[in-house]
This record gives sequence, structure tokens and C-alpha cells, in this order.
Amino acid sequence: MTQPAGADHGFYVYGVVPADVEVSPDARGVGDPPSPVDLVRHREIGALVSKVPLDRPLGRPDDLVAHEQLLDATAAEVPVLPIRFGAVLSQAEAVVEELLGPHHDEFAAALKELDGRVEYLVKGRYVEQVVLREVLEENPEAARLREQIVGQSAEATRDLRIQLGEIINQAIAAKREADTRALAERLQPYCLQAAVRPPTHEQDAVQLALLVETDRGPELEEAVQEVAESWAERVTLRVLGPLAPYDFATTSRQG
Repeated sequence: MTQPAGADHGFYVYGVVPADVEVSPDARGVGDPPSPVDLVRHREIGALVSKVPLDRPLGRPDDLVAHEQLLDATAAEVPVLPIRFGAVLSQAEAVVEELLGPHHDEFAAALKELDGRVEYLVKGRYVEQVVLREVLEENPEAARLREQIVGQSAEATRDLRIQLGEIINQAIAAKREADTRALAERLQPYCLQAAVRPPTHEQDAVQLALLVETDRGPELEEAVQEVAESWAERVTLRVLGPLAPYDFATTSRQG
């Protein structure tokens, strides 16, 4: 989606919703100050939009937060198809002509599939000292290298430290895969679909996105809490949601 030439503002697009949705007068989106949100309708669907000045670049952390907060708040009430951050069209007519019109049937079908469903994200991070101790106890080669390094200068043991680091990273990756699989199996009764997100930190234990029926959210959270208690000594676990279905919107124009 491109910005128009010769215009002082464009229409920022957040997501696609059913056309009968009513936008709260208090809803605000990106920008400084935050801009009011409106709905551009076309047949059975509509796009959540707000006007944005084109002389101010988007991309501030606050803009990304506003984008996600609006989508997540919407998802808690109605089905929504998220549009990737930063999408701007020239005018309301372009929202229809370039987005809603050409993809109407695809969007409408996806919204029906997501009706009554939201996403939850379960994130876990290993307790550093605990997971390192596990690796050293379970891997004789790692323990041997660690013994050789203790008390020696970083310069003299550079190669050994590199080898040890590679072993630890591989061991943590294997633990991450096993723990993610175990968590997915534990939560399977409470969700319709699951998607594994890649780690964003070397000590990530799990990042699991779950598509959940809206009324089963409390059950899922209770199940996550039970796992969190059993993993308390080695993994810090938390659940985020309800969220917009970022990992489960299956049309070609989401991001």
C-alpha cells in the first residue's frame, strides 16, 4: 500500500471486520496525538481506519503499540483480520477499491471462520542458572569444557568457550523443542489450532500461539497457570490474550 502524491493525509488501515461493527467514539489509533478510528464499509465487510498526516513518519514504538492495542481490543469483541503495521491508502475510496473490493469474498470467509475465536500467546523463558546447570549435568562434554575454562583467562580459552557456547545453544534448542511440544500437548484440549513462533531470545523456552474459542479463554489460562506452577523452578511462563489472530489469519493480505 503506497502513500499518494499531493495529499496531506492518508488512511491508515488496522484490520478488516464485519460491516455491522460499530466503532466506539473513544477508539483511538496511531499518531501523536492519537487519531480517531472509523470504519470504511463495503458490502459484508469493513476496514478499521484512521486519518494520518503524511508528513510524519510512522514507526514509533507508540504507533506499534497503538496498532496492536486497537486490534486486540477489537478481537475481544468481534472477529478481526489484522493488516500489517504501516499500511496507508490515499483515501476512503481507495480502501474499498484496492483492499475491500478485490478481496471481499476471501475476507468475508476468513471472518466467518474466526467468529467467536481469539488468539492467546504463551511465552516462557528459562531461568538462566537452572537451564545451564541442566546442560552441564546432562552433557559430559559441556561439563569437561567448563572445567577446563574455570580459572583461565578469556583469551587463553577462547576456542574452548566457543565450543562450550555452541554445545549450550544446541542443548537449549533441544530443550525448547521438547518443552514446546509438551506444552502444546498439555494445552491441546483447550485450543483449536496451535502455531510455534520462533525464539526471540537465546533463553526462550516457548512461544506458542493458540487459537481459542472466546468462552474457553479462562479454562486455557487456568491450564497455563498449572503448567507455570509445575515449571516454576526452571521456566518463567506467562499468557497474553485475548489477542487478534495474528498467527491464524489465513488470507493473503494479512501481516
